[in-house]
Amino acid sequence: MRAHITKLVTLLLVVGVLVLAVLVSDRYLPDLPQQPERLPAAVVTMGDSTLSGEGGGNYEAGTNGENDNWCHRSPAAPVHQLRLPADVTPINLACSGARTDVVGANPESGRLETSQARQLAELAHRYRVTDVIVQVGANDDPGFSDVVNRCVEAWASRSAVGCAEQMRAEWPKRVERMKPKVHAALGDIRAAMDSAGYTPGSYSLVVQSYASPVGPEVAPELQNLSGCPFLTPDLAWIRDTGVQQLSDGLHDVAQQVGARFLDLSQAGRGHEACTGGNKTPEEEWFTRLTVDWPSLKDELRAPHAMQESFHANATGHAQFARCLRAFLATEDPTAVCLPDERGNLQAVSPEVAAQRSNP
Repeated sequence: MRAHITKLVTLLLVVGVLVLAVLVSDRYLPDLPQQPERLPAAVVTMGDSTLSGEGGGNYEAGTNGENDNWCHRSPAAPVHQLRLPADVTPINLACSGARTDVVGANPESGRLETSQARQLAELAHRYRVTDVIVQVGANDDPGFSDVVNRCVEAWASRSAVGCAEQMRAEWPKRVERMKPKVHAALGDIRAAMDSAGYTPGSYSLVVQSYASPVGPEVAPELQNLSGCPFLTPDLAWIRDTGVQQLSDGLHDVAQQVGARFLDLSQAGRGHEACTGGNKTPEEEWFTRLTVDWPSLKDELRAPHAMQESFHANATGHAQFARCLRAFLATEDPTAVCLPDERGNLQAVSPEVAAQRSNP
């Protein structure tokens, strides 16, 4: 009888410790059936063109217009330039043009690709996902590409009132309307990881903001259809106001969902499209106005003939990957991508970034 009681007490203690471990631990328990720590590690990127590799070229088969899939996933995409250990697999789910509904669990009907969150849930059972990096929102209410087109139209019409004046009051409202949609998409990502047995502390969820592809220091001889057809005040507004307000909005959402945040709003300064002039375009990290002339002859491809315009090029993606790699190596909740003394991007604290901007 005493032996039976002893076994029962021992069993209760074991169960109690297990329950306590589940409640207080943010890591996997080693004896759970999935045992994800035995799975091969992976880093996953999700979102839109900024992480798909748009502008990097050599797009993966099936994502360069085949069956109307224009995701433009490139081997130059940041996740493929992170210099990960050999036993860590880089996985790119990002798709050029993606909105929050595609990143989340419920894409609108008619979308070519399925939900990125659902794809993540499936991957999380086959890999030990250590990091999920998300960059999304610009294609929703802000409509960043549409704003850029509006700015080009203002240049073409020699408008006395550029796109900046048209957008100054409207842009913050668009960013506010975007925020709950990004919040919902990130919630779906959390749910996808939860469904695979992950806890919030067992992986890193990173939200990235956007870098400005253009700036007011554009070479005058390229301020036209040969490079960057924008009015100078509009270029200043895009970089210094529009991109910054978008970044602030994404930072707010990242904080709300407990995600880490990497601020790219200042990452492209001095390396925007057309800042290199006619002699040193290799200093630019973004494509200029780019036209795929052969595609214009194809009725189905023609609407996408300028899709690469004002996206990061392979060099730009490599620089953003450099900053992301440095950030992932820390446990800092927030960092800002700024150049070091050699001009290469590094992840620095917001305090250091503030000191540099206000010496």
